[in-house]
Amino acid sequence: MIQIPKIPEPNNFKISTLEILQYIVLISLIFYFGKTLLIPLSFSLLISFILYPVCIWMEKKGVSKIIAIFISLSVIILLVTGILYLLILQFNEFSQEWEPFKKKLLESLDDLSLYIVNEFEISPEKQSEFLTNLFNNSGTEAFSLLRNLIYSLTESFFYIIIIPVFSALILYHRQLLANALYQIFPADRKQTIHEILIETINAYYNFVKGMLLVYLIVGLLNSIGLTILGIPHAFVFGFIASILTFIPYIGIMISSLLPITVSWITFNSIWYPLGVILVFSIVQILEAYIIFPLAVGTRLKINTLIIIIMITLGGILWGAAGMILFIPLISIIKLIADRTESLKTLSILLGDGNIKKKKP
Repeated sequence: MIQIPKIPEPNNFKISTLEILQYIVLISLIFYFGKTLLIPLSFSLLISFILYPVCIWMEKKGVSKIIAIFISLSVIILLVTGILYLLILQFNEFSQEWEPFKKKLLESLDDLSLYIVNEFEISPEKQSEFLTNLFNNSGTEAFSLLRNLIYSLTESFFYIIIIPVFSALILYHRQLLANALYQIFPADRKQTIHEILIETINAYYNFVKGMLLVYLIVGLLNSIGLTILGIPHAFVFGFIASILTFIPYIGIMISSLLPITVSWITFNSIWYPLGVILVFSIVQILEAYIIFPLAVGTRLKINTLIIIIMITLGGILWGAAGMILFIPLISIIKLIADRTESLKTLSILLGDGNIKKKKP
């Protein structure tokens, strides 16, 4: 009896939930343990995509590739140097106010000690003994904090050196890298890959525009809050704090020292410095979870929920750098998902819900 071969059923590519979880764990481990390389490389890609059109424009005007890259990177380096100069200037101004600040701090500590004596009947000797024991027990924590600070400064210095080098090499070898990328995928996908690269550059430009808008809004909110408190030079302090948020955590901490000091010395009350801290804290929360997702997400056409999730995930895996870098990363993933039929569900999930209908 002749057996007729069965027609093979179409092979539908499906991934089980367990496989998805395995991929998530594997990618998370790669991102976490490879962050020393991936963070500067991601910043370098960000800078390269932003400077690419500038380099192309200068090369069309007859400037050599090396000179065009050098000029473009020099502008970025000058911009970062200016931000660091503002940070140093702010710290220097605070150091000039240190003596009256120290005097005011000692007076406040004396008042607090007197209040504890009157209200709780704890003698100054017992208070001094308690503080001595507290400082002795916190010696290990202080050493650990100092060690982490030294590590962070060393890591930051490494990033400052290596990021411009990576950026220059990526811009110089851009054609070679693009050709290598084309070879990875089938020939019929070459046009799609080219479109994704072009739109990635546009997405990074929109990201930078969104960040500039964020700094403007944060500066205005800082200034308005300080003005309501009656702090002198409110707009100067507000916008310096906004610009220095480019340096996560450290920037806002140092930029808040001077307005805190000035408010305490000017008004002779602890409530005004607490008010300054409250204003900056509220604005920082608004910036992280409302202003940034809305200003950047709408330009990248990614919904706010995904933006907040990526900010949180970036903070867990890469710290402060991840809170910035994971947003352009998810925009690239969305561009790929938009052009891949099997990833349409992911494209819808990441999108902002504004689906354009194709014209007949």
